[in-house]
Amino acid sequence: MLDRFALRLIQPAVRALARPLAATGISANALTWGGFAMGMLGAALITQAAYGTALLAMVGSRLCDALDGAVARQTQPTDLGGFLDITLDFVFYASIPLAFALADPTRNALASAVVLAAFVGTASSFLAFAALAAKRGMHSLDYPGKSFYFLGGLTEGTETLAFFAAACVWPAHFAQLAYGFAALCGLTLASRLRWGMQAFAAPAAPPPLEVIHD
Repeated sequence: MLDRFALRLIQPAVRALARPLAATGISANALTWGGFAMGMLGAALITQAAYGTALLAMVGSRLCDALDGAVARQTQPTDLGGFLDITLDFVFYASIPLAFALADPTRNALASAVVLAAFVGTASSFLAFAALAAKRGMHSLDYPGKSFYFLGGLTEGTETLAFFAAACVWPAHFAQLAYGFAALCGLTLASRLRWGMQAFAAPAAPPPLEVIHD
């Protein structure tokens, strides 16, 4: 829900940082992998209850996630870059609740399982919509720079990062935060199911007939 506003807010700074990075020859894929590594470091730090340092690592990870797309647009966007971006993002998002479960299994394991199940719902609806939208040639007006149809919702990347940040600031309340965020994910899934049923209710248009000239 907040991603489009957050992107508009940070885009000038991201573009300004991306230009010198692209000039040095740093690739968008290198930034994607670097952001993923920082995200995994954040997860590892959470398992050791180093929550403040973990939050800094996650912020660095999301900064790289913003920069990789900006660098790609200044050089050459690729399908590989889009594939790595979305795949590694989902692995990062799943790793953080798992890390909280490992940090305190007694209090956090069930809540982590619930929020991970909610992530499966939002991720599967997101990817299923994107795949069928690509098949039908649909394009997102809200996120035209994305390499695939980016379906929004109540819980997007900005809200997810806010949830992770709140959990790092108040780790003793992770379970309550996780249950609340899982409920919001449930609303996102419901809204995406409604959008999908509306968007794909009609059969896809048949491909144009091929005209053969003698």
